[in-house]
Amino acid sequence: MGQWPPDDDDALLRELAEALRDAGPPPDGFPADTGESRTTGAEEFLAAGYAAFSWRTVDAELAIAELTFDSACDPEPAGLTRSAGSARALAFHAGPVVVAIEVTGTGIVGQLSPARGGRVAARTPRGTYEEVAVDAVGFFSLGPPPSGPVQLQAHTPEYAVATSWVSLR
Repeated sequence: MGQWPPDDDDALLRELAEALRDAGPPPDGFPADTGESRTTGAEEFLAAGYAAFSWRTVDAELAIAELTFDSACDPEPAGLTRSAGSARALAFHAGPVVVAIEVTGTGIVGQLSPARGGRVAARTPRGTYEEVAVDAVGFFSLGPPPSGPVQLQAHTPEYAVATSWVSLR
């Protein structure tokens, strides 16, 4: 092996072709030199490779719904009337799917459109903190959100969508 990266594209292609032809066994001591047998290290190496490969379709499996309206910072559309309550309304869109929620001091109520039954999970960066059923008309209700960023993930028989991360408190 010469200078890295190679000076020209042909040298880079030769180097990559050589690496692909002679991959060799997993490195000694993978994932750490703990005295494991070579077979165990190889099996863990392959398991890690398969796990990384499974992530290649994660975007296709779960659409990200972007925040398109937040009453905390967007002006209300003309003609709507609201009570003087302290509810915060948010809408997320991913193609034809809409996740609309209202956040109050007592919790979150929301609706999926197109309306489908399923499940909604609310999560923080530490993991899921609550999961509830969605009824046949798309309604769901969650408890009060924790402080910090929150993401909702909705799964129905027809679609799966996750909202972008947003602080609701």
